[in-house]
Amino acid sequence: MKAFTWERVTTAAEAATHAQRTPGAKFIAGGTNLLDLMKLEIETPTHLIDVNGLGLDKIEPTPEGGLRIGALVRNTDLAADERVRRDYAVLSRALLAGASGQLRNQATTAGNLLQRTRCPYFYDTNQPCNKRLPGSGCAALEGFSRQHAVVGASKACIATHPSDMAVAMRVLDAVVETVSPDGHERAIPLADFYRAPGNTPHLETVLNAGELITAVTLPAPVKGTHIYRKVRDRASYAFALVSVAAIVQSDGTGRVALGGVAHKPWRMDEADAEIPQGAQAVYARLFASAHPTDENEFKLLLAKRTLASVLTEARA
Repeated sequence: MKAFTWERVTTAAEAATHAQRTPGAKFIAGGTNLLDLMKLEIETPTHLIDVNGLGLDKIEPTPEGGLRIGALVRNTDLAADERVRRDYAVLSRALLAGASGQLRNQATTAGNLLQRTRCPYFYDTNQPCNKRLPGSGCAALEGFSRQHAVVGASKACIATHPSDMAVAMRVLDAVVETVSPDGHERAIPLADFYRAPGNTPHLETVLNAGELITAVTLPAPVKGTHIYRKVRDRASYAFALVSVAAIVQSDGTGRVALGGVAHKPWRMDEADAEIPQGAQAVYARLFASAHPTDENEFKLLLAKRTLASVLTEARA
């Protein structure tokens, strides 16, 4: 691990300002992903800004009938919250499907959204990776690609986003709240939060330099059956090959988002509109632009079958 300096801040505005004026600075809270990357020298921040003292660890109701989840709320606390379990069950289930109990105790809401891919070539500094070193190439394109994206990828990167929580939040129409160094506050729909890889896969979100996530807001609850189904190589502590977050209402309408198949939680309004027509119609919309490799083409059939299983269960 390379040497770095460290400071603790007490306000979100102070954190954002210090991050902007210090080249190479990074925010740190739980550190469950960042510290691992620092040990491998994939991330090499010159300065860490500890944001644990900002008081952003509360879950509060909003005037619109939703919930405002502080950026520092731990995954364990979010999954166990009575309101989340009752009104946003898909989120609670997704969180409990991720990582391990120890990691959930430490990992934060904002950190979960910002965690980086688990592509093995991203983690292997001897291999080219455009996400780690822009312009170096993508070893996964000609390498072992079983875990990689089948839709939404580019010729520069086929890595997937690893978060379970983000998939559930996408199906819930979550909004990310931020503050910039100049004090400007933004509300970014999660649908617009992640960038497509294109030719710049190292630019993963629309956050600007120094911009700090302060909360994630959920709209008023959507009634219906909430399901999160995660298909993986082993029963625990594994990332999704395919995951499905679904909310299906009594009239047969609903919404779905998938994980493990793209650079972000994969959802389309056109696919949601097809839910009354059945899983085949939903699948056709979601994967119309799919470009799998020979090694991960099985994900398409897996996604189709998982969608069918989830929608059948929801209707039952």
